[in-house]
Amino acid sequence: MNDLLMYPAYIDGKDVEHPEGRYVHTVTARAVLEDTMPALALKRDLDAGLADPRRAGPSVVGGCALADDRMATEALEAAARAAPEWARVPLTDRVEIGRRIGERLREKRDEIVELLVAEGQPRDLAGPTLDEYWRADFSMETLTFCATQMRSTKHRGCGGYAVVRRVPDGVVCVNPPQNASTPNALFGATALLAGNAVVIRAPRGVPLATTHALREVVVPVLEEAGAPTGVLNILCGPPMTDLWLESPHVNDIVYVGGSAKGLEFERAAVAAGKKPVLELAGNDCVVVWADADLDAAAAAITENFRQSGQICNIPNHVVAHPAIADALLDRLVKAAAATKPGYPDEPGVVLTPVLMADKHFADIADAVRRGAKLLYGGRRLEVDGTPSGTGFFVEPSVLRIDGLDLARRTPAVREETFSPLVPVVVPEDHDGLFDEVLEFVGSNRYGLRNSFWVKDERLINAITAGVTTGGVVNVNDSHSAFRPFLPTHGGTGLTGGVFGEANYLMLRTTRLQGVNVKRGGAR
Repeated sequence: MNDLLMYPAYIDGKDVEHPEGRYVHTVTARAVLEDTMPALALKRDLDAGLADPRRAGPSVVGGCALADDRMATEALEAAARAAPEWARVPLTDRVEIGRRIGERLREKRDEIVELLVAEGQPRDLAGPTLDEYWRADFSMETLTFCATQMRSTKHRGCGGYAVVRRVPDGVVCVNPPQNASTPNALFGATALLAGNAVVIRAPRGVPLATTHALREVVVPVLEEAGAPTGVLNILCGPPMTDLWLESPHVNDIVYVGGSAKGLEFERAAVAAGKKPVLELAGNDCVVVWADADLDAAAAAITENFRQSGQICNIPNHVVAHPAIADALLDRLVKAAAATKPGYPDEPGVVLTPVLMADKHFADIADAVRRGAKLLYGGRRLEVDGTPSGTGFFVEPSVLRIDGLDLARRTPAVREETFSPLVPVVVPEDHDGLFDEVLEFVGSNRYGLRNSFWVKDERLINAITAGVTTGGVVNVNDSHSAFRPFLPTHGGTGLTGGVFGEANYLMLRTTRLQGVNVKRGGAR
């Protein structure tokens, strides 16, 4: 994009600037990778007001106004004022708004992709991710399903009537993560369709694509529909969860982050009388059985390499039937060797810099000490693929772990690694192996997604009947893809907390209410 995009905060339907005119600027990921220190110094000077973004060159694509506490409080007050009027808008009208948001998202897709690439997401991932989001969260299949769940059920008799309905919670605050801010902000916007007013905080590290998507996609549709001002407020600033917890205006908080801090937040939210909706870590398992399509299974497993494993809904470990384990591992090693780093605007690139590279290597070393075999990977890489002790990237890595007992003792299997690491567990064959594998999958403390590759219909029926953990169970399909009608978010255990389940935000940010009406004093 050629034009410099500068977005004030959006509060109560108006542009609002920081009192000192402060902005958070976006310097392209390519510039940072090409010459790190000068690019970071430029960003520092821009954010401090020491440089003019209009004269900073093509590596600067825009900025978002920094919000202070006063602005954050004003956003909550505006949302609280708008919520009652917005809740009275008929559900059918709000569903139509959701459909139009999906249409406009498709229209604005390419310009949002350019900003996602500027912020560091590989082009080969940015476009398909947006496509999947509108097909899932804003498809008529999903919108119609959620609307059906929300519609009132009426019972007549005894001189009156009774209604059971879902009503909006009120004000919903959304805290999207830096690793997938724009898709999660769009997911957060679906709370609007339930009749809630929404406040979304774009993270300071990557605010521009998120703000642009909300300002150029969601806001115009709301304005065209005559929605009350304040129904959507968009800020960029430091973490605001403490302010949200303390505010009397806030009803729900959508928190996306790691499990340890997320579960602490859950306790704090309940203590403050807020509903927590948690999207925490994932440690997803893929089971590949003896009769599986190995090429398709390997393609699904290597979704682990997307964004270098730094997204939650990717495969984290594999259980491979011993009859096909060697053939599957051969495919995975070849795929890992063919996956190279590069600039995010280059075709074929899916890897991104790894923020916790030291942990990646520590996970590998620990697994090897316990008895695992490193079949590929284990090196830092420069952007051109050259091995380097200081590179921002790491090689996709494949481990072989023999036996479920060893897997149960290996943190690289039992915990989220958040890096391009695929531990493949090869159990010993015996008559009850399938049941043991199902028990192993069910013992996972996390619960985002699970995938199975198997052709035997009897086993498929056992999977669909017996695997009850996780927000989504996939059989013979992409592990991480989002599909119309199915939930895109949510899970159990360390993924979703005490109240965890598959998350349709239209439903999670509403509550059941019963209404009883008697006519003319009837008893």
